[in-house]
Amino acid sequence: MELDKVIKTRRSVRQFSDKEVKMKDILTCLEAARLAPSACNSQPTHFVILNDKKIKEDFANAVFAGRFLPCRFFKNAPVLIAVCVKKNANLTMKAGQKIVGRPFYLTDHAIATEHLVLKATDLGLGTCWVGWFSAKKAQEFLKVPKGVEIHTIIALGYPKDKPKQIKHTRKKLEEIYSVNEYK
Repeated sequence: MELDKVIKTRRSVRQFSDKEVKMKDILTCLEAARLAPSACNSQPTHFVILNDKKIKEDFANAVFAGRFLPCRFFKNAPVLIAVCVKKNANLTMKAGQKIVGRPFYLTDHAIATEHLVLKATDLGLGTCWVGWFSAKKAQEFLKVPKGVEIHTIIALGYPKDKPKQIKHTRKKLEEIYSVNEYK
């Protein structure tokens, strides 16, 4: 699919069909994520694929409980991908973050994850970024080491219904930029 079409057709999918997602397609999405740029080439992102029905369901029941219950329907996605990020992936990145006072790894995680979801769209798969979950329970369940955090879960699968081409309200182009100074 042409890149412009992928960007324009990507939607957050919350209802998935029962159709199995082949590991080959999951790995194709992760290859796109692997190629994403990162600060100081630190490549701090790691993906944990949950595609075993029982493990995925147990994980979802743990991380989408309590105040996170509104997202429990994501346990019906054929695949959940926990997007983990190492906070200080290398010495250069650590020093750079300290100097500028901004965590580069959050941007790196977002770029890699967006590459993943755009490739999924290209393959006819649906995705949804999930940020409303118990990170603590996710860390424990997946045995994520210290210094690594789970920032996002991606629900992945074939959409139950053909995604509607919803006309999202977006700002006009001229509203999102200025030239030479902020206006």
